[in-house]
Amino acid sequence: MNETEQSKRPRNGLKLSFKPYDLQLRHAFTLAESSRTVTPSMLVELEFDGLVGYGEAAMPPYLGESYETAARFLNSVDLGQFNDPFRLDEILGYVDSVAVGNCAAKASIDIALHDLVGKMMQQPWHRIWGFSAEDAPISSMTIGIDTDEVLRQKVREAEGFKILKIKLGRSSDKEMIETIRSMVDVPLSIDANQGWKNRIQALESIFWLKEQGVVFIEQPMPKGQVDDIAWLTQHSPLPIIADEGVQRLADLERLRGVYSGINIKLMKCTGMREAHKMLTLARALDMKVMIGCMTETSCAVSAAAQLSPKVDWADLDGNLLISNDLFDGVKIVDGKIQLNGEPGIGVKRIE
Repeated sequence: MNETEQSKRPRNGLKLSFKPYDLQLRHAFTLAESSRTVTPSMLVELEFDGLVGYGEAAMPPYLGESYETAARFLNSVDLGQFNDPFRLDEILGYVDSVAVGNCAAKASIDIALHDLVGKMMQQPWHRIWGFSAEDAPISSMTIGIDTDEVLRQKVREAEGFKILKIKLGRSSDKEMIETIRSMVDVPLSIDANQGWKNRIQALESIFWLKEQGVVFIEQPMPKGQVDDIAWLTQHSPLPIIADEGVQRLADLERLRGVYSGINIKLMKCTGMREAHKMLTLARALDMKVMIGCMTETSCAVSAAAQLSPKVDWADLDGNLLISNDLFDGVKIVDGKIQLNGEPGIGVKRIE
């Protein structure tokens, strides 16, 4: 962190500092109803007893957070009152109570605290939770909506991935899939980002997509069309996964029967602590679990990856979609997530 950053410097407690950072996307990231080339992020450091934990708040526009809201929230948090980082439930319970919303900003503190405590324990979090790195799954690579030429370039760049995640939700859906299928035969997952409005047409599309080697559908319809989504889930030949339709732990019970499973993202659910609880509850509710991300540095992606050994699917490619990563962390080798043995969330800052 440089001299211009905002920071709090209590004498004995946790010391929080943060600064904004623009994530530059390698390609324009186009979804059913939006497109962007930059994602704002707030980088966080949490220091205690000579150790530093790293965190991040990635804030795509649909989350409703910004540099201004994140800075206002982080400035309002008094972590100097805590002189024992191991009191995670107490500390993060306090952070969550400071203000409603601000989930990505809260996640940045959560990630940094987990990184700090893991370093104090000299263990990575997947091991602290009792997970085996060998059980980490393959990760998909995301292909956004684009022109035929750029679409082909993106598919070529995704060589080596064992599954591709395709963004749909526009009139060009079928043409995109046909182009991709002319190039590769790996399994596909689909994220319509709420782009399909009619449940009959959505079901027809899903039956066709199943024939094209698609394995599940993510957020096919607007999250408010709960009855239509429940009907679609009941009749669909493929699992229907909630993304925009699920945010935090409290959402899960009401979604049972509406979706087949959930996509957990740290930026939506306030971080690793609640993500772990969501994973546990989803399994108890017999729901499928996916771990996902926004466009993020390797900091937040590596934090999410600590949960990956216990999920059905992973989409942890956000760091690969940017050109200015500041961290070295989790890798994807031959399509599979490779968790390292580094303590905390497993990242090192790139100087």
